[in-house]
Amino acid sequence: MKYSPRLKILYKEKIIFFFKKKFNYKNIMQVPKLEKIVINQGLGIAVKNKKIIDYAIKEITSISGQLAVPCYSKKDEAGFNLRKKIPIGCKVTLRRDKMYEFLDRLITISLPRVRDFNGIKENGFDGRGNYNLGIKEQIIFPEINIDKVKIITGMNISFITNTDKDELSKLLLIKFGLPFKKKQNGKRIS
Repeated sequence: MKYSPRLKILYKEKIIFFFKKKFNYKNIMQVPKLEKIVINQGLGIAVKNKKIIDYAIKEITSISGQLAVPCYSKKDEAGFNLRKKIPIGCKVTLRRDKMYEFLDRLITISLPRVRDFNGIKENGFDGRGNYNLGIKEQIIFPEINIDKVKIITGMNISFITNTDKDELSKLLLIKFGLPFKKKQNGKRIS
């Protein structure tokens, strides 16, 4: 029997039918779907120390389970001592099974390790159905050995969906188990 990630099975068996019933969709293709997750890390301090990019690529690769690639500057900027085609960050794009595996580890293991965690903010939607989540420290991921960390950096995780409505995208992410902040007495907790 072929292995299938837990959240992929959840999507196929429960989430699709929830959306079809709630919104009266006739076709399965109308149901919102998570298309990809992009993890990126901007490292402006890498202009002075080139090794930081190598460390970041190793960390993002171990977190995602897929090889990360460096991102290069597109133009010269004298104010930042930046020249064209110098690596200033790294990124990885996850699709299919690796995307579901990463999302499962993020929800069940990594986010609960955040200090004073009350849920993720609701204001990360871009108006086109995509959600951006900022992580302040990469050490919340169990794949990172704290003793080998050279510098603590943050990262941005983008959830790209096939819908253009933020409400549908948020409902999809809630059904996957992303813990948004709870509301108290009609007011959002900040």
